[in-house]
Amino acid sequence: MRASPLVLTLAGSILLFTACSENVVSPPGESTATSATAVMVATSPLVEFGRELYFDKGLSRNGNQSCATCHDPKFGFTGPKVAVNKGGAVYAGSFRQRFGNRKPPSAAYATTAPILYFDAAEGLWIGGNFWDGRATGEGLGNPAADQALGPFLNPVEQALPDRSCVIYHVLEGKYADLFYAVWGMDAAHVSFPDDMTQECRKSGSDFDVDFSPADELLLDAAFDQVGLSIAAFEASPEVNAFSSRYDAWKAGADVFTEQEEWGFELFTGEKALCSACHPADLADPMDLFTDYSFDNLGGPKNPANPVYQVDPGFVDLGLGGFLGDPAEYGKQKVPTLRNVGKKPGPGVVKAFSHNGYFKSLEQIVHFYNTRDVKPTCPGPYTADEAMAAGCWPAAEVAANVNSDELGDLGLTAEEEAAIVAFMRTLSDE
Repeated sequence: MRASPLVLTLAGSILLFTACSENVVSPPGESTATSATAVMVATSPLVEFGRELYFDKGLSRNGNQSCATCHDPKFGFTGPKVAVNKGGAVYAGSFRQRFGNRKPPSAAYATTAPILYFDAAEGLWIGGNFWDGRATGEGLGNPAADQALGPFLNPVEQALPDRSCVIYHVLEGKYADLFYAVWGMDAAHVSFPDDMTQECRKSGSDFDVDFSPADELLLDAAFDQVGLSIAAFEASPEVNAFSSRYDAWKAGADVFTEQEEWGFELFTGEKALCSACHPADLADPMDLFTDYSFDNLGGPKNPANPVYQVDPGFVDLGLGGFLGDPAEYGKQKVPTLRNVGKKPGPGVVKAFSHNGYFKSLEQIVHFYNTRDVKPTCPGPYTADEAMAAGCWPAAEVAANVNSDELGDLGLTAEEEAAIVAFMRTLSDE
């Protein structure tokens, strides 16, 4: 059995901000924390300020990328570009020739994650954000706020050269008053040079602005405040409506079809084992369908991902790469399933899994069911090719593959379809 989910109330927690791409940073020290530090959403100005930041393309080097570019509400706060989703599923940054190596997970409901820690009793790492858990939460007291700051300075995302450029844009922009209303009139009174706009168009290595020690402290504080503000918006009902048919069904305000109810029974039962990693709790009005752990599903490489075209030998080690621990190689964060099927129309393609290999819920459920039953494809087949050929490519990372809870479930085609039908009830209206 997996660790029980650490459920925190949204009123006192910060939701996840997910990046369009992934980079590797130094691993944290071993943590014994058991819950995230809560950040109260105290005022509507705080949420509104965070919303302005979330949708502001000006907070990127070339003025062309916001958080919402990769985390669109119409797609359940994940990647909205159909052409991208059909292929490698990773999104270009402010410089369109720069890509990351993982698809954007949903910014909605991937929430309330505790500070990354090792559960010795379960033998599992729990918490943190990003697919590899590197937004540990140790910086600002919660993973979501830590994660919110990463894309601004990431050269394959918003690509700003320095944190001061974020604050300069905020204070010179249309919502400076909101910043001061939320964080006080004494915040971030920094002396910026006259050529700051030009400096912020440079690369990080060419950025050349010296701030006084006092201003550096103000910039540090203001940058943290930006992260906390974005996270506060992501904790709002606008991002987390809990308005799905599943929520209505739980409240007795909707009725499932026979297929959907059967899918729920399979999802939570001993045959499909979905709830081993994505627990559902009818007694909890805000169950989030994640246990905050990490898992290697044995998924293949996505051959259309640009990272493999640049470096054919690249292997995504996930949490193990971040921690530098072979025992965790290949493990990626278990995401929430809320809004997993949300999209603006039936013909629209979403991508699934950390590298976007799967192109439909039907494909990924079939993989869970038959991974260890079908033969290994003789090459780097796409998911469509693998489905047509009746095979699955080899796992990208052969170590630590979960063979206890998926791979040979014995589900019929009708049972697979029922599970998919239930999962579609998790989309907010």
